[in-house]
Amino acid sequence: MQPWIGVIVIGLILLVILILIIRNIKIVPQAHAYVIERLGTYHATWQTGLHLKVPFIDRISKKVSLKEQVVDFPPQPVITRDNVTMQIDTVVYFEITDPKLYTYGVERPLSAIENLTATTLRNIIGDLELDNTLTSRDTINDKIRIILDEATDAWGIRVIRVELKNILPPREIQDAMEKQMKAERERRARILDAEGEKRSQILVAEGLKESAILKADAVKEQKIREAQGEAEAILTVQKANADALRMLNEAAPSDQIIRLKSLEAFAKAADGKATKIIIPSDIQNLAGNVTAVKELWKDET
Repeated sequence: MQPWIGVIVIGLILLVILILIIRNIKIVPQAHAYVIERLGTYHATWQTGLHLKVPFIDRISKKVSLKEQVVDFPPQPVITRDNVTMQIDTVVYFEITDPKLYTYGVERPLSAIENLTATTLRNIIGDLELDNTLTSRDTINDKIRIILDEATDAWGIRVIRVELKNILPPREIQDAMEKQMKAERERRARILDAEGEKRSQILVAEGLKESAILKADAVKEQKIREAQGEAEAILTVQKANADALRMLNEAAPSDQIIRLKSLEAFAKAADGKATKIIIPSDIQNLAGNVTAVKELWKDET
């Protein structure tokens, strides 16, 4: 055998070995996991990074995504407690927490989740009436999520949340609901109109009341000012009288002057209107003296 033939054979063998090594170098990407079987038995779960698979012995059983996944299931017919059949479709958000259990726990996990969701939904809706079904979405979502999460633990799946996407009652039920909603809107509109009219009347009445109060306050203020003016006038007159008396006291007038001032006061009191005035005797004598003086004055002139 020629030497170069042996070199070629060795080179081919090394090339095959190199190809086998390269083909069995595996890189697990981020948020993924590989389930490895060795001779048909579970061996390991590869996480993110570089791994070397033993040729002809190890086998990648399943490549699992660890990302959160969303599954939209088709509408399911369900019957409420008051015998109304409706179509409800659900959306399930889940993630794989154990790749080994997900691989070996159940055959076709998504189909299992779909069937479990449908049966759970029928059981829950069957205990509710139509009105409660339409107004209790959050309660229904929580109940389905709890049941699914407990059941899928054995499959390495964690159900994050469940949403009822659409609830479609029969067409005749929808027509009746639309009529009811229209009647309710009309009733609310009439209530709002009545409340607006009531509020308007209240505002008008309050305006009239405030106007009357302001007018009464103005009249009251006017009367108070007039009374204050009169009181000030009386005080001024009394002060003037008091000043006059004080001045008279300071001047020490004689008895004749005092009697004369008294006569003048009686004359002012009579003012030509009195029919009878009683005059003291001393003032009468003074008046006679004054009359005599006036007559003598006239004779001399």
